[in-house]
Amino acid sequence: MLEGWLDFEKPIADVGEEIEELRAIGGFADQIARLQAQADKLKHRIYANLTPWQRVQLARHPRRPYALDFIERMVQDWVEVHGDRSFGDDSAIVAGYGRIDDRRFAIIGTHRGRDTREKLTRNFGMPHPEGYRKALRVMQTAGRFNMPILTLVDVMGAYPGRGAEERGQAEAIARNLREMSVLPVPLIAVITGEGGSGGALALAVGNRVLAMENAMYSVISPEGCASILWRDGSRAEEAAATLKITSTDLLRFGIIDEVIPEPLGGAHSDWDAATQLVKTTVLRCLAELAPLNADQLITQRIEKFRGMGFISTATA
Repeated sequence: MLEGWLDFEKPIADVGEEIEELRAIGGFADQIARLQAQADKLKHRIYANLTPWQRVQLARHPRRPYALDFIERMVQDWVEVHGDRSFGDDSAIVAGYGRIDDRRFAIIGTHRGRDTREKLTRNFGMPHPEGYRKALRVMQTAGRFNMPILTLVDVMGAYPGRGAEERGQAEAIARNLREMSVLPVPLIAVITGEGGSGGALALAVGNRVLAMENAMYSVISPEGCASILWRDGSRAEEAAATLKITSTDLLRFGIIDEVIPEPLGGAHSDWDAATQLVKTTVLRCLAELAPLNADQLITQRIEKFRGMGFISTATA
């Protein structure tokens, strides 16, 4: 099977291998066309009937685009900044400024890394407190210069190591939640892959919270949930269905505002098309928020999060 394919994608991968073999030989245009039609049918059938656990797998897909992949394709004049002006820089979070078409943005995202060396450099996309402080530094600058903010969130959770805790991981996340709620500019958050716990929420207190079609967003991972509820991490597939963490469920419960569709075969199959879908949705949301002044943006953001969930009173 081709490297990087998930188990349920194996039928598509097998047909793809046949197509590549015929292309290498040459002169089999009719057979290639038939196989390509077969692959398209398989994609429609498989990706139209995904289980919650399969969507979790797609959210974590090793070929899924990360923040810098989106930035490379939709941002012009990108200038990245480094450091939190307190302790150091955190490569798990990228932050800076650039233009999307004719609009200036402050852009913050998480980047996991591709090969082993980059994954280690970026701590597998798990931010330290200095990463969240760097993000806040950029967002506060955007507030002063009236720039909209875009966050691209794909993080399994904030790094839970001893050093991160000693440097104030919980405080950094809490401060971001508080300060993001009162930023005077439009803030659009996109869950591009895995949105895990407070580590994701610390970048997602937005006027618009969007999720890509195969993204997930949850207070805990399916594996962690299964370990706590049933003392059995192998029941992660069951936990994924119970948690209601897919984009469809999140939209139904009012946790996100919109689902961004993905190309047939998932965002990992076509980075350019996936980026264009994200870009179009982000610019439309910004146009919808443009008539609101600073006070209205803050009020809308606070009321949005206050309105999530419900309180139930039980009698004895």
